[in-house]
Amino acid sequence: MAKQDDILRQCAVTREQRAARDLVRFAVGPDDSIAPDVDARAPGRGVWVGLGQTLVAEAERRKVFARSLKSPVKVPQDLALLTRSRLEQRLTGALGLARKAGQLVTGATKVSASLANGSVLALLTATDAAPDGRRKILSSMKAAPNAATMRHFELLTAEQMSLATGRENVIHAALIDGAASRNAMERADRLARYLAN
Repeated sequence: MAKQDDILRQCAVTREQRAARDLVRFAVGPDDSIAPDVDARAPGRGVWVGLGQTLVAEAERRKVFARSLKSPVKVPQDLALLTRSRLEQRLTGALGLARKAGQLVTGATKVSASLANGSVLALLTATDAAPDGRRKILSSMKAAPNAATMRHFELLTAEQMSLATGRENVIHAALIDGAASRNAMERADRLARYLAN
């Protein structure tokens, strides 16, 4: 059986065939409104759009949802922002699960120690981190034994990271290898790609 990510779908904007992991699905609700189905699990009809906020905004502007579905649908205002919010929610949920699994450490001291011993899969820095703190932690990351394979994400504010981890004033967090942390990293990568395009 093919994995969801291996299934090809057509982007309603560009008409290109892409892997599902490179697209966002939008589902039609019972009230005929379009909603981001970022995990592609909602039942019923749906439309696929390339994983990028500019493509989602273009789909909204060009009214591709009604055209693709061949029926009138309600499209919420600023669908691109709503999609970003859903992707952020999935990431924060995954970070919370990684923390519960013992696969997420927070705080500059603990993160630096984890970086030094090479156990970090990905480093997360708050988007509103102070420049000096960011510079120090990135210096520690560059010196890590596994620096070449480690990912770095700046996607969430300190407030969002704090809520996700159940800690106060979280500026830096490190995902330690494990199933929950790999899931969180996939969610972070998906959000990063969405914001970049």
